Amino acid sequence: MKNTIYFLGILFLLIGFKSVTYAQVDIPDIYSNIHVDEAGKLYLEYKGEKRYEYNPKSNFTLKNAQGKPKGTKDGIQFDFSDLGNELAFLYYGFIPYNDSKHPQPVYFHTPAIIKNAKTEIDIRNHLSGKYDMIGWKKTGKGTIGYRLMTRAGKIVYDGKISFLVEKNKIKIDNTITEGPLVNLLSESGVTISFETNYKLKAEVLVNGKTFSEKKKTSHHEIEITGLRPATRYSYTVKYGDNSQTYSFKTALHKGSGTAFCFAYASDSRSGKGGGERNLRGVNHYIMKKIAAMAYRKEAAFMQFTGDMINGYLMDASEMDLQYANWKNSIAPFAHYMPFIATTGNHEVMMSVFKKPEEMYGFSIDKFPFETQSAEAVFARNFVNPHNGLLSEDGASYDPNPNKMDFPPYDETVYYYTYGNAAMVVLNSNYLYAPSLAANDATSGNLHGYLMDNQLEWLQKTLQMLENDEDIDHVFVSQHTPAFPNGGHVKDDMWYNRNNEKRAVVAGKPLAKGIVERRDEYLTLLFNESTKVVAMLTGDEHNYCRLKLSPETDIYGTDYQGDKIKLSRTIYQINNGAAGAPYYAQETTPWSPSIEKFSTQNALVFFYIEGKTVKVKVLNPDTQETVDEYRLR
Repeated sequence: MKNTIYFLGILFLLIGFKSVTYAQVDIPDIYSNIHVDEAGKLYLEYKGEKRYEYNPKSNFTLKNAQGKPKGTKDGIQFDFSDLGNELAFLYYGFIPYNDSKHPQPVYFHTPAIIKNAKTEIDIRNHLSGKYDMIGWKKTGKGTIGYRLMTRAGKIVYDGKISFLVEKNKIKIDNTITEGPLVNLLSESGVTISFETNYKLKAEVLVNGKTFSEKKKTSHHEIEITGLRPATRYSYTVKYGDNSQTYSFKTALHKGSGTAFCFAYASDSRSGKGGGERNLRGVNHYIMKKIAAMAYRKEAAFMQFTGDMINGYLMDASEMDLQYANWKNSIAPFAHYMPFIATTGNHEVMMSVFKKPEEMYGFSIDKFPFETQSAEAVFARNFVNPHNGLLSEDGASYDPNPNKMDFPPYDETVYYYTYGNAAMVVLNSNYLYAPSLAANDATSGNLHGYLMDNQLEWLQKTLQMLENDEDIDHVFVSQHTPAFPNGGHVKDDMWYNRNNEKRAVVAGKPLAKGIVERRDEYLTLLFNESTKVVAMLTGDEHNYCRLKLSPETDIYGTDYQGDKIKLSRTIYQINNGAAGAPYYAQETTPWSPSIEKFSTQNALVFFYIEGKTVKVKVLNPDTQETVDEYRLR
């Protein structure tokens, strides 16, 4: 008999912390010990005690950080009342779109003081004359970039707002608040995505053709088709009476052996040191430098695999803010090239069950899965291929074949090709329940565990690429290393060789433990494929080049389970050095096979030409070479 909960959308105080009541929503059958009481409140029953859902609503949301801008006689007024009273300053300045390929705000020397959560930018009196470098007095319009800072000196958000002058009064104009970004690059087209402050019909002009939207929206994804391979195209985004112009280069023809390079990194969540190293969930300082370097080195695209943000959140609106901060950090360069991302453990959206005195309690992937799960919130914020699998529904452990009981995989698991190379991207934190490793009372999935349907999809995808004569090199990327080396030896796909760790569905542990599942994964890459050249991983905040060969010890002396033999050599290239706090090297059975380890910030470049693959690793902050070698 399925449990049903009722959503009334009301937060209330319960035994010292907030809980939530729900509309009529099914509790997924994959979870265990989660119920609803007579008042419609969700709780976890554990050892005869009820732990109610702790689900506080955050003030730090994208909508609140944008500040409800409103035109005044002399400028723009902002109201941050919904954000609370932590804000102190609003830094601001014009964005000179015609002065740079990578337009960014040039901040005025004096910030606006935020008092009682409100402030105003005086454009007419402060940004005229010698400070009018965009010529707004002549054109009657312009765009302001602004940055929110708290009393404690922490940066919350970088925003944009356009204005126009009508009848001597300043009004808010149509604004691209996020983007435009290049997505889904192919040899014949691309998708341009962006966000606007108002709903409108936008269009993109490319190669003499106009690609228009059919209805008004504030979220825009405009597909461009009919282009030639390996060709640079200028594109103009038109939104209302405003426009911005950038360019992109279409992909090489599939199977082409023409030389190209791509970039790889992971783990850009906020670092230490203050300032832009912690821009509300993102190491904006390093991520911006990474994006600039990828662009300057003419990378065709960049793959970024997880832990973009601090995450571990219970409010999707706050997740939207952190994702916006990440996209804003790369935007000046993502106008021109794709930055292709997927999830890590920090992208988790949680439901948490706890008693008031408990620090963490029990946590699971949030539901309803189709709107509130980590997977759904990520997919809403990014534009990725739709060629992955549906979900884990239909697996042997599916508790209810007549109902969708698992989160979607869409846009978190996918593959894409460029020239003679393919990238297969996995989600190693699907259905992630952060507390599961310590206590399986809730059921859910383990950090680093690939569930059955995803593994089956991987096998089919690798076999398809194996049979594709146009593809010479395959890269497989997932957030968690198969072989952790510094920071996550206690988990990832190893858990200190504890094979008892595994996913749990409807109270029942899955048949295969984490080490067995790792070995099945390795069998596909090493023994059933000849084209996989490297695993690209993150999670551990360092750069590590690990050579994995038939001679590599992948178990140690204490592992008693069944073992496999690697039939050939590939590399695990870990680059979780995109700004998150560093992890030093630890000792593992495969430590003798580590060829390079560094805690410098790093960006990995893969140079592919025909059958050859070379790698160069650079520090985006100092520009120095961290590592250089040949893979094939």
